[in-house]
Amino acid sequence: MEWLNVTAEQGLAGLVLASFLASTVLPVSSEALLWAFLSQHPEQVSSALLLATLGNTAGGMVSWACGRYMPRWRRLETLPYKAPLERWGSAALLLSWVPLVGDALCVGAGWLRLHWLPCAVFMLLGKAARYWLIAQAALPA
Repeated sequence: MEWLNVTAEQGLAGLVLASFLASTVLPVSSEALLWAFLSQHPEQVSSALLLATLGNTAGGMVSWACGRYMPRWRRLETLPYKAPLERWGSAALLLSWVPLVGDALCVGAGWLRLHWLPCAVFMLLGKAARYWLIAQAALPA
């Protein structure tokens, strides 16, 4: 894993960028990068968790904004994200970390005009929990 031999600062910057991009529709795995980063820099766990969570939440909010400003086409009324968002509201975004489903939930929350602040809070909580679990598995016992 010679290619992972980067400074902690470089690794954290890459982690923020990957986490942001992973929360959009781009196929980037921020979880694998977090795992690899923590295997090289376990002392940076707090910074890595904070920055990965913030980057991923920011990307989710970009998806929310895309949905918010998307035209209100009638055919989008039948998409599968609509039912959980109408039932659970912003709390459904606790699942915004789930691949593919999470992107649709974020866009759908914006499209349904759910308020941005609860959406951001629930996204942050779900994404933080996921990264925390990954960090617990990645760190030596």
